[in-house]
Amino acid sequence: MTPDENPTSPVKLRRWQADDSIPEITALLHLAYAPLAAMGLRYTATHQGDEVTLSRLQRGTAFIGELHGGIVATVTIYPTAGPDSSCAWYREPGVHYFGQFAVHPDLQRHGLGARMIGLLEKEALARGARELALDTAEPAHHLRQWYEKLGYRFIEHADWSSTNYRSVILSKSLVP
Repeated sequence: MTPDENPTSPVKLRRWQADDSIPEITALLHLAYAPLAAMGLRYTATHQGDEVTLSRLQRGTAFIGELHGGIVATVTIYPTAGPDSSCAWYREPGVHYFGQFAVHPDLQRHGLGARMIGLLEKEALARGARELALDTAEPAHHLRQWYEKLGYRFIEHADWSSTNYRSVILSKSLVP
């Protein structure tokens, strides 16, 4: 496949703006997470409403993938968590983490997700982070394998009260 044949080549990555459509982002999250919901995994993004989408966007620094004026990808990076976080790794100094990550199903497996992760890694480094972390469902083996391929390693388990699965915390060192 040449870059011209790659449907994600013209996707513009940019920071989320307050006038971006929250219902469009919520709909993208539901669509992208639908296969995980079909596996019986209750990720927040499988069912959240617009108010939760907005809250999660505002808690961190969010990025959007835009194609022909439509939102086709999103992800939010968060700084080191506060002392109330139930995830010990997220409380570690220098650890930033990301969530609410979605790529439109028609554009998955073409490198857009990896581009977005690369953007997050640069953003985290610029903010002084030494690690970039995430959590995902332990049974989502395909996601775990993909993140591991990108250099993320297992850190610990987490059990969020809002999900119906045990999570794995994965992290990648950003410093040599």
